[in-house]
Amino acid sequence: MDGDALYSIGDLARRTGLTVKAIRFYSDCGIVPPTDRSPAGYRLYGIDAVARLDLVRTLRDLGVDLPTIRKVVDRESSLPDVAAAHAEALAVQIRTLRMRRAVLTAVAKRGSTPEEMDLMHKLAKLSEDERRRLIGEFLDTAFGGLDPDAEFVGIRRSMTPELPDDPTAEQVEAWVELAELSQDPDFRAGMRRTAEQHATERAQGDTTTLRRDSAAMVRDHAGPALAAGVDPASPQADPVVAAVTAQYARVFDCPDDIDLRHRLLTRLEQANDPRRERYLQLLAVINDWPAPESLAPVLDWFIPALRARIPG
Repeated sequence: MDGDALYSIGDLARRTGLTVKAIRFYSDCGIVPPTDRSPAGYRLYGIDAVARLDLVRTLRDLGVDLPTIRKVVDRESSLPDVAAAHAEALAVQIRTLRMRRAVLTAVAKRGSTPEEMDLMHKLAKLSEDERRRLIGEFLDTAFGGLDPDAEFVGIRRSMTPELPDDPTAEQVEAWVELAELSQDPDFRAGMRRTAEQHATERAQGDTTTLRRDSAAMVRDHAGPALAAGVDPASPQADPVVAAVTAQYARVFDCPDDIDLRHRLLTRLEQANDPRRERYLQLLAVINDWPAPESLAPVLDWFIPALRARIPG
């Protein structure tokens, strides 16, 4: 057949691989209108119908709806514009599927109850603005009303998760767990106590020295003792505890007495909340940051060592 030839529906079906039923449907929709009719009233199509049907099949395979396809083949909409719009739509669908996969993976791993699964599903479906509001409300609970200087602004920023537009399954799963953790009332209360104590210490001490907080002091002094296998209850731990409490006393220009040791013990017990460390670990995954250093081993060693050296 040449370029001026006309094709029956059966001819088009053989050339395109589509069924007669599908071609008739596209013809009835006006997407591939007939060029003429045979004496018997059967529809006949020009050579351009082959190209149109090939385009229709491709767009349908990509999930493009029929009204949009008609605009493309009629050149009311450009193919690049349609492709861009549907690429974005597919990106949204992919993000949604990743969220759902993360929820199901977390449920499978944790053996969640139906109530927990429902909560995780709701957290996973939040929009970007909703995610920001949820975390913002958590950070307001922890830091709201405290000294709004550069340090607290920086701390708040450093605790803000930023889920990327195209997150990995691991990042989505981390976001769901972090969001759930941020709603834990006891964790919120603990974060608030820690922030308030930090604000009090900043008001009392040398702010330059305080850049190295109490947990860092413990790491520097207790780390070698822990690595050496020193028993925290043994006399060999005495100089380690003394070095930390002496440094803490120098920061606040006060005696290294029982009151100071009680205050330091409280500070370290709050810092050693495993939920706080888990939050920071999840935050690193979401924001694609290096994994944070765990201070739990040295704190687990030093806290009983300090407690054993507080009389009464």
